[in-house]
Amino acid sequence: MNNLFTRGVPLRGVGAGWKSMKLILASTSPRRADLLRESGISFRVERPEVEEWVAADFPEVSPGDLARVNARRKAKAVAERYPDKPVLAADTLVVCESRVLGKPADEAMAEQMLGWLSGRAHEVITATVLVLPGGKKTREAVVRTRVKFRKLGLEEVRSYLREVEVLDKAGAYALQDGGDRIVEQVEGSRSNVIGLPMETVLPWCEDLVADSPIA
Repeated sequence: MNNLFTRGVPLRGVGAGWKSMKLILASTSPRRADLLRESGISFRVERPEVEEWVAADFPEVSPGDLARVNARRKAKAVAERYPDKPVLAADTLVVCESRVLGKPADEAMAEQMLGWLSGRAHEVITATVLVLPGGKKTREAVVRTRVKFRKLGLEEVRSYLREVEVLDKAGAYALQDGGDRIVEQVEGSRSNVIGLPMETVLPWCEDLVADSPIA
């Protein structure tokens, strides 16, 4: 992972106690797994078998609430299968001028999304939910980061799409993969843009270790 785009994230270990807790990540996102792994957190991945809500179907729901609902549903689905383990889930959306951008369906849509973001500022919203063992308590947060794109020509967009896999990424781009080519400025958490706000997640992990030193 490009350190240029993870600087400012407190990537410190959370101690041996957390390794025995064995977090479950309710996400198949390689970027979220990378962030946890770089922080020294022991975890395993479980796919949440849920269908995500999309903005087009719920226009009355704000982007932050939409991301929160999706994160809750993912966490709940996995926590029901593993009630004795802590379960972490997240959902990320990109919002530009009130338009919600999720994952592109195909390369043509990805090209359209990047064209829309070109030269504009947008907001990356990630909702994160931690379900504690037993399922009776949860931690939730919605973190927002402002990102400004460079002005991109059509060939620059197409070149980026040829080199970076974007179909599994909200907004059709990855800050950690060639982000310096398309991003002009980031205000706020960079790891939030990648998919998991570690400034929020790490204190949760540390608190959980303190409360339950033995798994």
